[in-house]
Amino acid sequence: MRTLAASAVVTNAEGQVLLVLRSREPEAGCWTVPGGRVEPGESLEAAAARETLEETGLRVAVEREVWSLGLPNGTDEVYEIHDFLAHVVDGDLVAGDDAADVGWFGRREMEGLPLTHDLLGYLSRSGVL
Repeated sequence: MRTLAASAVVTNAEGQVLLVLRSREPEAGCWTVPGGRVEPGESLEAAAARETLEETGLRVAVEREVWSLGLPNGTDEVYEIHDFLAHVVDGDLVAGDDAADVGWFGRREMEGLPLTHDLLGYLSRSGVL
């Protein structure tokens, strides 16, 4: 079974990336970009913006898709994740929903964090970092 998901790759003027600490599987305890499942009738872009607001308290404007990937969840499900470049419009940064923590991180800081599978690679290959 394939489950659609969308995430936002949010950057700031200092070149940092907004990351959330996952509190649920898959990859609980790892830092990643905010995102989650697409609701019925919701566009990928709308899902990325909604999930970012729920997990970080920040409203974002979604720009363009930067990558997509498949992430297995158990033996019978694969998340089809679409990641979109985005920028903050307003809001106050606070961890919410299933995020245990949230913050802005540069490349050097990310190199020392437990990140979701190949996140640093995706950010590098897409030109975000």
